[in-house]
Parts: sequence; structure tokens; C-alpha cells
Amino acid sequence: MGQAGVNTVALAIFSWDRIQPTEDRWDFGWLDRIIDKLGNAGIVVDLASATATAPLWLYESHPEVLPRDKYGHPVNAGSRQSWSPTSPVFKEYALTLCRKLAERYGTNPYVTAWHMGNEYGWNNRYDYSDNALNAFRLWCERKYGTIGALNQAWGTTFWGQEMNSFDEVLIPRFMGADSMVNPGQKLDFERFGNDMLLDFYKAERDAIAEICPDKPFTTNFMVSTDQCVMNYAKWADEVDFVSNDHYFHEGESHLDELACSDALMDSLALGKPWYVMEHSTSAVQWKPLNTRKRAGELMRDSLAHLAMGSDAICYFQWRQSKAGAEKWHSSMVPHAGPDSQIFRDVCELGADLNKLADEGLLSTKLVKSKVAVVFDYESQWATEHTATPTQEVRHWTEPLAWFRALADNGLTADVVPVRGPWDEYEAVVLPSLTILSEETTRRVREYVANGGKLFVTYYTGLVDDKDHVWLGGYPGSIRDVVGVRVEEFAPMGNDFPGAMDHLDLDNGTVAHDFADVITSVADTAHVVASFKADKWTGFDGAPAITVNDFGDGKAAYVGARLGREGLAKSLPVLLEELGIETSAEDDRGEVLRVERADETGENHFVFLFNRTHDVAVVDVEGEPLVASLAQVNESERTAAIQ
Repeated sequence: MGQAGVNTVALAIFSWDRIQPTEDRWDFGWLDRIIDKLGNAGIVVDLASATATAPLWLYESHPEVLPRDKYGHPVNAGSRQSWSPTSPVFKEYALTLCRKLAERYGTNPYVTAWHMGNEYGWNNRYDYSDNALNAFRLWCERKYGTIGALNQAWGTTFWGQEMNSFDEVLIPRFMGADSMVNPGQKLDFERFGNDMLLDFYKAERDAIAEICPDKPFTTNFMVSTDQCVMNYAKWADEVDFVSNDHYFHEGESHLDELACSDALMDSLALGKPWYVMEHSTSAVQWKPLNTRKRAGELMRDSLAHLAMGSDAICYFQWRQSKAGAEKWHSSMVPHAGPDSQIFRDVCELGADLNKLADEGLLSTKLVKSKVAVVFDYESQWATEHTATPTQEVRHWTEPLAWFRALADNGLTADVVPVRGPWDEYEAVVLPSLTILSEETTRRVREYVANGGKLFVTYYTGLVDDKDHVWLGGYPGSIRDVVGVRVEEFAPMGNDFPGAMDHLDLDNGTVAHDFADVITSVADTAHVVASFKADKWTGFDGAPAITVNDFGDGKAAYVGARLGREGLAKSLPVLLEELGIETSAEDDRGEVLRVERADETGENHFVFLFNRTHDVAVVDVEGEPLVASLAQVNESERTAAIQ
């Protein structure tokens, strides 16, 4: 570890069974020895509450702590998180463990942070037990106050679902293979599940804080662009520093997806330092095809996380497991041992991280972009319902497509949760933001009226936060802001012979999966691109992309799913229309440029990452500090990046 430059270790995450081998016996001796050994070597410990898995004796004594699936079957022990967050019995045992750990290690100088649980919701995000049912009823009563308000919110007059009291409230258990869950009920059950696990985290945190209040608390999020298991915008308020487990997406989106996820993480950090708590040196073991990282990607990914704002680069795992479910998951010391390329890269990375720390990187933050792409967990949950205009459209894909298309045009965007300060940016993208609450609607209207520059896409503003449709045409509450009125949707695909599977636009792009039927355009708006299609489709000449003047600002509307390529091709005109300046460099789009700086400007770091499979030659300024798979020509002030 010293050779690799390791200076922090997350410890005891799955160790409850060793700490408490039986209900009446505790064993801390082994943990004492490991913490002391690390501390004496100059390595601090992020100590887990160890509640991610319970010992088997607890399940045998109290099978009622097991969660249940929607069919009523118990989620049996043997994996991780086989416990119900609403079980009072489990909570009692878990909090006893937390207090024991705090009493033992609260004053230990080598324990510098508390790591609560592990990836909350990985296996128990959806619990359909009676404990969950009772907790959901109480949650609904706190939220709505009266059963009449709940009936109105869920639209229970449809299909005769009206309830007379909160005792009649149900959770969406299995109702038949072809049955559709009440969408309001489903959305609230998603919110409830998030809140129950967050409450469990807070209970663990508070139990330790009562004994050990002076050390920071975190838990590892699971933020990727396609990972919406929790509403991490709510969780971010409850941790002292956010940390994330991020595992790479194979293929050509690898770097961009990482940067997009980290842009969201940096927003969730609320201006504070944050950790990459887990990522991989190479392959994982839980995908159908577990691709290894290619030459240089171990270094590249780690430095990209660092560039995007992280102040800690941690891996799962230190030494590759010899046995168990994750034995094929890569590590810092692989099965091949330290005489391996992976370990040599790890050591090189450790040296680079130390150098950057010595140069003052830790005093800096990610430099704010001029563009914010808005991300909304609840819009993703709403689009996951089985009764929607199309099952091919989900919210999460569009923020990533916009992030990549903006990067293709020389802009590295920030990604901001819908409850975050997106309205402080020069330009904002609302990408398939299906839910627009009254509060978000107000913010959108004020933002554009006061001079903001807004991009809005199809599938935005269809419903409010109760999942009720905004009436009068889409996008309901902001029709006048974007200057268009949509009457119907045109999902596309090849589900049956003769189906429309795409639409061409007259700007050379192609729409797939989804298009809006825009029936009117305001006098204050003009059409930037139209559809080109056979007359039988009804789309020939119909508006596809528009720009509207609203107050002192402008709003562009993209009424079809164009994908990263179509957006990238459409953006130059839209950026010019909205008055957003971009880089004019010849290498625009080939290189991801990221900057970190402190408030004084004294420390300013520029990171350059090649987004292509070809060598990119770029101009460089300042002093080159670290380079991986790059040749820096000092005399010509250029760098060739592989």
C-alpha cells in the first residue's frame, strides 16, 4: 500500500458477522489490529457501520426482518441487504452495532470518517412486507393529511380505487401479469422507498453521532447516468461529504458517461469535497460481458474523476478476492500479483495524485460551466411506468445525449438536479423532464423571462408532481415559454409492418423513437428545422425545432428524439440563435477540457482528455504536471494525446 501511495481505506463494510459472531458475543480484536496496522503505516480509516449484511444468526432468530418481493416471497438471506428498512427489530440490532462501534473507535485517531451502510437500496429498494405497508400508510398520512387529498392526488376515481381511510392504502404488490399500477401510487411508492432508506441511514448516523459527533459521515451513492435507484439530491443534504461508486460503461461512451455522472456528483456535493469511493482498475464481474479496461484507461478514468471535482480516488478492491461472488472483480493487486500492469499503473497513479496534491489541487473546485443540464430522478421514475406513450423513452438517456452533444460543440456542461441552482446558469437544458411541478414551472418561467437561455425537449412538462397531465396541450405549464403547442405524440419503431421507424429533418438529422405533433407555433417563435416525410405520415413540413422569444430570454424546443449525433449537428445553429459562445478551436469536440481553480485564481489546473480513438494534438499553456499516453512538446507548446 505504501508503494502504491494508498492513504485511506474503507474498512469493515461487510463485517458484522465477525464483529458480533453470536448475539451475546462481540469480537473487536481483529479490527483493532487492522486499524492500528494501517494507522501506524500512515493510512487512515473510513470505518463502516457494517450493517450492509447481517449475520446469519440474526435471520435465523428473526426471519421477520427479511423484506418481501411484490409476490409476497421473502427475500432470503445470503446476499447483501436482506433486511427491511422498516423492520423495528432489525433497526434495534443495527443501531446497537452502531453504538458499539462508536464507543470502541470514536476517539481512535486513525478512524477519520464514518461510512454508513453500503450502497443503500442495492437489494432492498422495494420492500412489500407488512412492515413496509404500515410505514407507507403513515408516510401517506404525513404527506397528504386527509384521505380525500390522497384520493385526489392518485386519481382514484378511475377504476374505482377510492379509499375511505389511510388503513385502506395499499402498496403496489403483484396484481396480475397484465395489470397496471396506479401511476400516482407507484410514484409515491418510489418516493417512500427512497425516504425509508434515507431514514434508516439517518438513524444509523445519529446513533453514532450521539457518541462520536466530531467525525464526518458519508455513504456511497450509486450515481451513473442510468442509475436512478435513489433520489440522491435528497440524500446529499444528509451527509457531510458525498461519495460515489461509479463503474464504467463499455464502448464509445465510456469517457463521456463518466464525465456526465461526475458532473452530477459535483452538483450533489453542494460545493464541498467529494469522494470516488469505488471504481474499478479493470473488469467487473456482474455484467453479461465483463470487458477489461484498455491500456491507459485505469489512469485516464481516475484522472477524469479527479478533474471533474473528486478529491479522493478509491477502488474496490485492494487485493482481488480468491473466492466469493466478486472474485473476478478487478483490484489494485490482481490475481497475478504486484508484478502486473495493473499494479504498475496503480503505483504510477499514486505518484501522480501525490504530485497534484503537492501542487495545490486540493484547494480547487470544478470551474462552473455556462450550461446546466437538468437531471431529475422523479422524472425517471415516472417514465418507468408500464402505461406510457412508449416504453422506448426514459428520462435518463436525454441528459447524457445532451452532455455529449454539447461536448461535441466544445462545451463541457454541468449536470444539476432539478431541485438545484440550475437557474443561475447562462443556459439550461430541460431534457425529457417529464415532471414539472408548479414550483419548477415558476422557476422556468422566471428564468427565461429574466433573460435566461433555455433548451426544452420532447417529453418535458407532460405532468405535474402528482403525475397529473397539464391540460391544454403539451408541454402544459410552459407552452407559452417555448412557443409551441403539441396535441399528440408519434412514437416510432418497427413493431409491426409499415410502422414509421424514423423521421428525417431538413437540417440533415434523423429522429428515432419519438416525435411531437406540433400543431401551432406562436407569433413570437420561428421554425429552425422541419420534418421531411411522406405525405401519408402527416409530418411533411411540420415543425421539429423552434426558437421562441419570451420576456428578455429565449427558449429552443426540440420536438423529437435526435440522439447525440442529431443534437450535435443541430446545436451550432441553436447556440448561435440563443447567443451562446463556444470554443472556436479546430480540435473542438475531439478533446474534453475540464478546469479546476481556487477562488483566488492562483491555482488553476486544466485537464485534457482525448474523446476519440485517434491521436489528438492540442495547444497547451502553463506547466505540464502529469501525462498519461500523451507526448508533450515543450518547445511547440503542444500535446499529442492518444
